[in-house]
Amino acid sequence: MSRAFFSPLALLPGGWARDVRLEVGDDGAFSAVRPGSSPAGAAQLGPVVPGMPDVHSHAFQRAIAGRTQRRGPTADSFWTWREAMYRSLPRLGPDALEAVAAWLGVELLEGGFTRIAEFHYVHHLEDGRPPADPALLARRTLRGLREAGLGVTLLPVLYAAGGFLGAPPTPGQARFTLDLGGYLDLLDALAPELGPDVRLGVAPHSLRAVPLPMLRALLDRTPADLPVHIHVSEQVAEVEACLAAHGRRPVALLMDEAPVDGRWCLVHATHVDPDERRQIARSGATVGLCPTTEGDLGDGFFPLVEGLAEGLRFGVGTDSQVGRSAAGELRLLEYGQRLIHRARVLGLPPGEQHTGAALWRGALAGGAAALGQRVGALEAGRRADLVSLDPAHPGLVGLDGDGLLDALVLGPAEDAVDVVVVSGDVKVRGGRHLDGARIRRRAAKVMAEVWA
Repeated sequence: MSRAFFSPLALLPGGWARDVRLEVGDDGAFSAVRPGSSPAGAAQLGPVVPGMPDVHSHAFQRAIAGRTQRRGPTADSFWTWREAMYRSLPRLGPDALEAVAAWLGVELLEGGFTRIAEFHYVHHLEDGRPPADPALLARRTLRGLREAGLGVTLLPVLYAAGGFLGAPPTPGQARFTLDLGGYLDLLDALAPELGPDVRLGVAPHSLRAVPLPMLRALLDRTPADLPVHIHVSEQVAEVEACLAAHGRRPVALLMDEAPVDGRWCLVHATHVDPDERRQIARSGATVGLCPTTEGDLGDGFFPLVEGLAEGLRFGVGTDSQVGRSAAGELRLLEYGQRLIHRARVLGLPPGEQHTGAALWRGALAGGAAALGQRVGALEAGRRADLVSLDPAHPGLVGLDGDGLLDALVLGPAEDAVDVVVVSGDVKVRGGRHLDGARIRRRAAKVMAEVWA
């Protein structure tokens, strides 16, 4: 049965339009988007923008967010946080992974995200043994995200080594590791899960976890139309280790050794030099920026101002789930640039004037490319994902068009998300997930058991 929504003001590919009727077909895609229409028979919404794709997520890490903030016996860094993350893994079984993923999905939807790229690398059971069904934990994580209502690009992760040049994995990585054959079997096992709102992609974890010969073999043995996501240049120590092992920086090495193009998402890419940055822009790849996680881990800030001037494409993700708001990720992305440059209104390409709106549009385009799904715009043929803002929110009163997104992203209206729709189905109303109370109760019960 077709559905229809009506918005007095909606952000379309050509700009803001008034009195827009958004019709959704039985397949969950927009069948028609008609400005200057009547609201008769349609569900009434406030100002509408496309729902935001989340380009990088580790759902299981929602279970430890906020639990790694105590000072340790040594200087804290990404690497000490990683050890704390490893120590949490024996607590997280299949039921916990599913419940935590559903809880995360509720929060992301309430934060304006409608789809997610789930970078899934917990493949084995709590004691490190592989399950009889190699796809068990990926399937349970996917089930939780879908229960909440998110569209998903599932990215099973190939994680084979503990460092550059094939260093052996550490004991803490026992739940992650697969050889190439096991990884290809996992992809085959997940094929039945695919559908209009579930896409599969390929994720070599990083150049330190996937030796170059294995990376080449992976790309040769997987379909050439799948999205490819990889962590790269997140940490200075990673760059230094790559230089020691290969004589090249990570992004430069990747560009030399792999056919990086528009189906790739380079996650973080925090520590790039100007040549690497320009190489990324020329390739058409998306940089997957995760500002709250990068801030939490002390990674640093990607040089977005310079990248945008060069035509670089970006998306935003929530990674370790210390933040779950689309506006919040974009805000920190912009404020980080302001702190670096000691100036204001920076995160926009030439010709744009409204920073919040430019960031939202840019992340939509990059996110759609990274997920490999027809999303990111209110137009016929795209998945019917949208976010409706509360027109009565005090922080939006008197604003119009791009000014609304400035207030949402950078002003006093991050909590103005009112209705969220995924593939034509309402998931959030009045700012709250329709099934959120039940999902949160289950998550609370599971978290009490996990951390007992």
